[in-house]
Amino acid sequence: MRSISIPRLTVFSEAHILRNALFLFAITTLFYAVGAMLRLVQELSLFWPLNAVMAGIFARYVWLNRLHYYAICYGAMLLFDVVTTQWGMASLIINASNMVFIVIVAQLVMRDKHQAGSEPGPINALRLFYYCLIAAVFCALLGAIGSEGIDRQSFMPSLADWFSEQFSTGVLILPCVMTLTLPHEITRIHGKQLLPVLFLVLSVLAAIAVGGAGSLAFPLSALIWCAIRYPLPVTCALTLITGAAEIILVANSVINLAVSGPLQTAQLFSTRLGIATLAISPVIVSTSVAAINNLMRQVSLRADFDFLTRVYSRSGLYEALKKQPVNASQHMTVMLLDIDFFKSVNDNHGHECGDYVLTAFARQVREVVGEQGLVARMGGEEFVVAAKTLDPLDGYQLAENIRRRVESTVFHWRQQPLRTTVSIGIGSGTLDTRDTIDAFNELLVEADEYLYRAKKAGRNKTCAKSVAETDIRHEEASA
Repeated sequence: MRSISIPRLTVFSEAHILRNALFLFAITTLFYAVGAMLRLVQELSLFWPLNAVMAGIFARYVWLNRLHYYAICYGAMLLFDVVTTQWGMASLIINASNMVFIVIVAQLVMRDKHQAGSEPGPINALRLFYYCLIAAVFCALLGAIGSEGIDRQSFMPSLADWFSEQFSTGVLILPCVMTLTLPHEITRIHGKQLLPVLFLVLSVLAAIAVGGAGSLAFPLSALIWCAIRYPLPVTCALTLITGAAEIILVANSVINLAVSGPLQTAQLFSTRLGIATLAISPVIVSTSVAAINNLMRQVSLRADFDFLTRVYSRSGLYEALKKQPVNASQHMTVMLLDIDFFKSVNDNHGHECGDYVLTAFARQVREVVGEQGLVARMGGEEFVVAAKTLDPLDGYQLAENIRRRVESTVFHWRQQPLRTTVSIGIGSGTLDTRDTIDAFNELLVEADEYLYRAKKAGRNKTCAKSVAETDIRHEEASA
């Protein structure tokens, strides 16, 4: 599968105040202009993306929630109105209502982050739904007051219009902004991967053909399919596109809810609320799937790695070996390592000290082995190394490097120096036509036999198939 790498793009950075200010001003102005183009004759706006986009940005980047950044956002709105409208004092109130929505959503999300004690991963879609509801109420109250002298609607219809518009766009856009991530690479897409999107398009076309209030729910099953098949950011983007498309199609009577009569303002109000309520469902499903996948990865990580020493567990080692490329001529060395007299460490200094020694020992072995092999804890104080080596001598030299490194290391526990040694048994051979797992198991049996010989010979030794040769090299290394 071919892929195209994409360079990383960073828009906001906590350390670059001036750049943050310029981007906030530019984004605010851009989406204010987009919203202005979407205004209809008898409504303040049909689809107003600015507030949800800015609320998502402030909610996503906690360190942007400063008074001067909010002031820049508000100033950009006022400046745009000065250049394009004659609203005067009404602009102060209307744009203040925009800021009310932005600040309320951002502060509520920040409260969640503070309570969590760290940056959260997946968004809580249900809470975001309620936050949009609360923010839309206060935004609509102030916005309806400010717009009385601008449009021809009375207070209550204007209040309903503001509320439904802010709530629907917030629910549709906020999840998209808060989960938006640019891919690091573009991979080739297969036809089967596009089936949920195709089903989504067909469901929208079916809503246009059938009409009626129930047609708005037609895309729901397709969106849930998307939530199951696609990552959370993609699901949020598809939900936004579908929800916005339905609102626009209903407003222009392409989807005829009334069927027998023209669309009324109350129906558009109901449409917006209904679509917002439906749109949250696939987002909730997608966040749930993301949470389940994350949990499965954590469970898999716990199963594949030893919690204490952070090296592979026995099962994790076998899974890693299965993923190794098979090369019949590849030489493999399997080492079985046992910390000498480890029981005395636990007996004399306690199990907490024993855990410290195990962790430090595993780190030493990982540093020596590096990328050449895999390190795993088999249980207790026994570890195994599966390494790619040139020949038996190369494997023996690697084992000796480990033994000498451990022998020369002084561990410090509560200001007391501790020394330890390790006995190593080696099994080595080529893979030939054998499966990697089968070859490893055979070499592990051999390594276990020579580990026993290393212990019997007095410990702190490396033993391999040619004992005499091993002993000679060991004496030369010690000399």
